[in-house]
Amino acid sequence: METSELLKKVRKIEIKTRGLSSQIFSGEYHSAFKGRGMAFSEVREYTPGDDVRTIDWNVTARLRNTYVKVFEEERELNVMLVVDVSASGNFGTHAQTKKDLITELCAVVAFSAATNNDKIGLIFFSDKIEKFIPPKKGKSHILRLIRELVKFEPENKGTNVSLGLKYLTNVIKKRSIAFVISDFIDNNFDDAIKIANKKHDIVALRIYDKTEMQIPKIGLIKLKDNETGKNIWVDTSSNAFQHELKLQQVKTDAKLKETFSRAGVDYTKISTHEGYIKPLMTLFKKRA
Repeated sequence: METSELLKKVRKIEIKTRGLSSQIFSGEYHSAFKGRGMAFSEVREYTPGDDVRTIDWNVTARLRNTYVKVFEEERELNVMLVVDVSASGNFGTHAQTKKDLITELCAVVAFSAATNNDKIGLIFFSDKIEKFIPPKKGKSHILRLIRELVKFEPENKGTNVSLGLKYLTNVIKKRSIAFVISDFIDNNFDDAIKIANKKHDIVALRIYDKTEMQIPKIGLIKLKDNETGKNIWVDTSSNAFQHELKLQQVKTDAKLKETFSRAGVDYTKISTHEGYIKPLMTLFKKRA
């Protein structure tokens, strides 16, 4: 991708996601992800209805008038984006690919975190750890993350969710909010997500494309697995094929739901054809 084209795309994503963050998400994000506690801010004169337990008796005695302590929430949270960059992210049959959707989601979360004075970092994984960017603050840092999301080309094509979660657990020492964003085609990560969620606050965003769930009846076609490179011919008009496809999706959904539930992880599904505002808002409100 040419530099000018990259900058243009990054700017377009910034305008869209920054606007959504400031107008819609930052408040819900603040409510959904609490700070570490309350810290003393200042004192002010007592007004009827104030909790008497907050009276600062030293200041009250010195100034001969009743004053109360004011506390503010301590923020400065660490937010980690644990992003699946395997080859299956290149799939998309609607307005955008799964990779495009993941990029926008990450940008929205990043700008929401920045608005709330939180640090944000990034882990790219496929079936190996592809890249790690430590948490930092600032607009220039967020724009760097977006550039990486847009232009990054992974070395490997497969998916190993456990590897990404183990890396998060081992490398990030401070308790963090971690958004694990993937299509979760690899669903063998039960132990890793339980362990990670004991140390961090894990939120799972499952990305999918509608056609993966229901292939239209268009006869004999060749399907390619982007991660393995294998091709297979299938008769999409076959009732047996359609039944088996639906059955596999039901099983996959049930297995993932059970995995997240047992680990105590909040999650939502977001598709390439419906947009992410409603599912993200629902998730944030549920947590709040």
